[in-house]
Amino acid sequence: MTRQREPGRNDDGLRAAATARSLGSARHAGRATTEKVATHSALNVRRASLADLSTIVELRLALLRENGDHPVYGQLRADARERAFDVFGAQLRSPHEVMFLAESKGRVVGILRCVETLNSPLLDPERYCYVSSVYVRPDSRRSGVLKALLHRADQWCRDRGLTEMRLHNVPGGSASAAWTAQGFAVMEEVRRRPLIVEGRGQNIPR
Repeated sequence: MTRQREPGRNDDGLRAAATARSLGSARHAGRATTEKVATHSALNVRRASLADLSTIVELRLALLRENGDHPVYGQLRADARERAFDVFGAQLRSPHEVMFLAESKGRVVGILRCVETLNSPLLDPERYCYVSSVYVRPDSRRSGVLKALLHRADQWCRDRGLTEMRLHNVPGGSASAAWTAQGFAVMEEVRRRPLIVEGRGQNIPR
Protein backbone atom coordinates (compact mmCIF):
# COMPACT_ATOMS: atom_id res chain seq x y z
CA MET A 1 0.00 0.00 0.00
CA THR A 2 1.15 3.54 -0.69
CA ARG A 3 -0.07 6.86 0.56
CA GLN A 4 0.71 10.31 -0.74
CA ARG A 5 3.55 12.33 0.77
CA GLU A 6 3.49 16.05 1.23
CA PRO A 7 3.25 17.30 -2.38
CA GLY A 8 4.90 20.08 -4.31
CA ARG A 9 3.08 22.35 -6.77
CA ASN A 10 0.22 20.71 -8.60
CA ASP A 11 0.31 19.35 -12.16
CA ASP A 12 -3.33 20.40 -12.72
CA GLY A 13 -3.11 24.04 -11.83
CA LEU A 14 -2.85 23.82 -8.08
CA ARG A 15 -0.06 21.31 -7.27
CA ALA A 16 2.25 18.59 -8.67
CA ALA A 17 1.24 14.99 -8.15
CA ALA A 18 2.22 13.82 -4.65
CA THR A 19 5.11 11.35 -4.20
CA ALA A 20 4.05 7.93 -2.96
CA ARG A 21 5.44 6.56 0.32
CA SER A 22 5.11 2.97 1.52
CA LEU A 23 3.19 2.50 4.73
CA GLY A 24 2.83 -1.27 4.63
CA SER A 25 -0.65 -2.44 5.53
CA ALA A 26 -1.32 0.08 8.31
CA ARG A 27 -4.90 1.24 8.63
CA HIS A 28 -6.28 4.15 10.60
CA ALA A 29 -9.15 3.71 13.03
CA GLY A 30 -12.39 5.55 12.52
CA ARG A 31 -12.41 5.33 8.74
CA ALA A 32 -15.91 4.92 7.37
CA THR A 33 -16.56 2.66 4.40
CA THR A 34 -19.91 4.03 3.31
CA GLU A 35 -19.87 6.75 0.65
CA LYS A 36 -22.42 9.50 1.12
CA VAL A 37 -24.08 11.90 -1.30
CA ALA A 38 -24.33 15.46 -0.01
CA THR A 39 -27.32 17.56 -1.03
CA HIS A 40 -27.45 21.36 -0.80
CA SER A 41 -30.79 22.68 -2.05
CA ALA A 42 -30.68 22.06 -5.82
CA LEU A 43 -27.09 20.78 -5.71
CA ASN A 44 -26.02 17.14 -5.44
CA VAL A 45 -22.41 16.34 -4.61
CA ARG A 46 -21.18 12.83 -5.34
CA ARG A 47 -17.95 10.91 -5.65
CA ALA A 48 -16.60 10.80 -9.20
CA SER A 49 -15.91 7.52 -10.98
CA LEU A 50 -14.07 6.47 -14.13
CA ALA A 51 -17.34 6.98 -16.00
CA ASP A 52 -16.88 10.71 -15.33
CA LEU A 53 -13.36 10.87 -16.73
CA SER A 54 -14.21 12.93 -19.83
CA THR A 55 -16.04 15.51 -17.71
CA ILE A 56 -13.16 15.64 -15.22
CA VAL A 57 -10.66 16.27 -18.03
CA GLU A 58 -12.89 19.05 -19.39
CA LEU A 59 -13.23 20.81 -16.04
CA ARG A 60 -9.62 20.50 -14.91
CA LEU A 61 -8.26 21.73 -18.25
CA ALA A 62 -10.72 24.63 -18.05
CA LEU A 63 -9.14 25.50 -14.69
CA LEU A 64 -5.70 25.60 -16.29
CA ARG A 65 -6.85 27.66 -19.26
CA GLU A 66 -8.55 30.14 -16.96
CA ASN A 67 -5.07 30.84 -15.57
CA GLY A 68 -3.45 31.09 -18.99
CA ASP A 69 -1.51 34.24 -18.09
CA HIS A 70 0.08 32.62 -15.03
CA PRO A 71 3.86 31.96 -15.35
CA VAL A 72 3.41 28.32 -14.23
CA TYR A 73 -0.10 27.27 -15.22
CA GLY A 74 0.02 29.14 -18.52
CA GLN A 75 2.61 26.69 -19.87
CA LEU A 76 0.05 24.12 -20.96
CA ARG A 77 1.48 21.36 -23.14
CA ALA A 78 0.06 20.81 -26.62
CA ASP A 79 -0.77 17.20 -25.70
CA ALA A 80 -2.17 18.05 -22.26
CA ARG A 81 -5.61 16.62 -22.99
CA GLU A 82 -4.25 13.24 -24.07
CA ARG A 83 -1.98 13.07 -21.01
CA ALA A 84 -4.80 14.15 -18.70
CA PHE A 85 -6.82 10.98 -19.31
CA ASP A 86 -3.98 8.80 -17.99
CA VAL A 87 -3.09 11.09 -15.07
CA PHE A 88 -6.64 11.70 -13.87
CA GLY A 89 -7.64 8.09 -14.45
CA ALA A 90 -4.83 6.95 -12.15
CA GLN A 91 -5.98 9.46 -9.52
CA LEU A 92 -9.54 8.10 -9.68
CA ARG A 93 -8.20 4.60 -9.02
CA SER A 94 -6.10 5.64 -6.02
CA PRO A 95 -7.44 4.53 -2.61
CA HIS A 96 -5.91 7.60 -0.96
CA GLU A 97 -7.70 10.32 -2.86
CA VAL A 98 -11.09 11.24 -4.21
CA MET A 99 -12.74 13.68 -6.60
CA PHE A 100 -16.17 15.12 -5.89
CA LEU A 101 -18.53 16.48 -8.52
CA ALA A 102 -21.32 18.97 -7.90
CA GLU A 103 -24.40 18.56 -10.09
CA SER A 104 -27.25 20.95 -10.74
CA LYS A 105 -30.24 19.76 -12.80
CA GLY A 106 -28.21 16.82 -14.09
CA ARG A 107 -25.24 18.95 -15.20
CA VAL A 108 -21.83 18.81 -13.55
CA VAL A 109 -21.01 22.36 -12.47
CA GLY A 110 -18.03 21.91 -10.15
CA ILE A 111 -15.19 19.65 -9.07
CA LEU A 112 -12.91 19.29 -6.03
CA ARG A 113 -10.10 16.79 -5.40
CA CYS A 114 -8.92 15.58 -1.97
CA VAL A 115 -5.65 13.75 -1.36
CA GLU A 116 -4.74 12.08 1.94
CA THR A 117 -1.19 13.38 2.30
CA LEU A 118 1.67 12.49 4.65
CA ASN A 119 3.12 15.45 6.50
CA SER A 120 6.80 15.84 7.34
CA PRO A 121 7.75 13.10 9.85
CA LEU A 122 8.93 15.89 12.16
CA LEU A 123 5.58 17.67 12.31
CA ASP A 124 2.01 17.15 13.41
CA PRO A 125 -0.47 16.22 12.16
CA GLU A 126 0.84 12.99 10.65
CA ARG A 127 -1.60 13.25 7.74
CA TYR A 128 -3.75 15.98 6.25
CA CYS A 129 -6.09 16.55 3.33
CA TYR A 130 -4.58 18.36 0.37
CA VAL A 131 -7.30 20.08 -1.65
CA SER A 132 -6.68 20.70 -5.35
CA SER A 133 -8.25 20.97 -8.79
CA VAL A 134 -11.17 23.04 -7.52
CA TYR A 135 -13.22 24.50 -10.35
CA VAL A 136 -16.75 25.85 -10.68
CA ARG A 137 -18.20 26.69 -14.07
CA PRO A 138 -18.43 30.49 -14.50
CA ASP A 139 -22.23 30.46 -14.89
CA SER A 140 -22.60 28.56 -11.59
CA ARG A 141 -20.37 30.67 -9.36
CA ARG A 142 -21.66 32.49 -6.28
CA SER A 143 -24.43 29.92 -5.96
CA GLY A 144 -23.07 27.73 -3.16
CA VAL A 145 -21.22 25.17 -5.30
CA LEU A 146 -17.85 25.60 -3.56
CA LYS A 147 -19.48 25.44 -0.13
CA ALA A 148 -21.31 22.23 -1.06
CA LEU A 149 -18.13 20.61 -2.39
CA LEU A 150 -16.23 21.54 0.76
CA HIS A 151 -19.02 20.15 2.95
CA ARG A 152 -18.60 16.76 1.25
CA ALA A 153 -14.83 17.02 1.53
CA ASP A 154 -15.22 17.67 5.27
CA GLN A 155 -17.16 14.40 5.58
CA TRP A 156 -14.45 12.51 3.69
CA CYS A 157 -11.77 13.93 5.99
CA ARG A 158 -13.67 13.00 9.14
CA ASP A 159 -14.22 9.47 7.83
CA ARG A 160 -10.43 9.11 7.41
CA GLY A 161 -9.48 10.72 10.71
CA LEU A 162 -7.97 13.80 9.05
CA THR A 163 -8.06 17.04 11.03
CA GLU A 164 -6.66 19.62 8.62
CA MET A 165 -6.99 20.81 5.01
CA ARG A 166 -4.34 22.60 2.98
CA LEU A 167 -4.33 24.05 -0.53
CA HIS A 168 -2.54 26.39 -2.91
CA ASN A 169 -4.29 29.10 -4.92
CA VAL A 170 -3.28 31.80 -7.35
CA PRO A 171 -2.85 35.00 -5.30
CA GLY A 172 -5.31 37.86 -5.53
CA GLY A 173 -8.66 37.98 -7.24
CA SER A 174 -11.92 36.33 -6.35
CA ALA A 175 -10.33 32.93 -5.64
CA SER A 176 -8.34 34.24 -2.68
CA ALA A 177 -11.43 35.92 -1.26
CA ALA A 178 -13.48 32.75 -1.70
CA TRP A 179 -10.97 30.59 0.17
CA THR A 180 -10.65 33.12 2.96
CA ALA A 181 -14.43 33.14 3.31
CA GLN A 182 -14.32 29.34 3.72
CA GLY A 183 -11.88 29.57 6.62
CA PHE A 184 -8.53 29.00 4.85
CA ALA A 185 -5.74 31.22 6.21
CA VAL A 186 -2.56 32.12 4.32
CA MET A 187 0.38 30.31 5.94
CA GLU A 188 3.27 30.61 3.46
CA GLU A 189 4.37 31.90 0.06
CA VAL A 190 5.48 29.78 -2.90
CA ARG A 191 8.12 31.46 -5.04
CA ARG A 192 9.52 30.64 -8.48
CA ARG A 193 12.94 31.46 -9.97
CA PRO A 194 13.51 30.47 -13.62
CA LEU A 195 17.03 29.39 -14.61
CA ILE A 196 19.01 30.10 -17.75
CA VAL A 197 19.58 26.92 -19.77
CA GLU A 198 22.32 26.93 -22.38
CA GLY A 199 21.05 26.52 -25.91
CA ARG A 200 17.52 27.53 -24.98
CA GLY A 201 18.03 31.25 -24.69
CA GLN A 202 17.42 33.26 -21.56
CA ASN A 203 14.54 32.61 -19.23
CA ILE A 204 13.66 35.96 -17.76
CA PRO A 205 11.70 35.87 -14.48
CA ARG A 206 8.20 37.24 -14.84
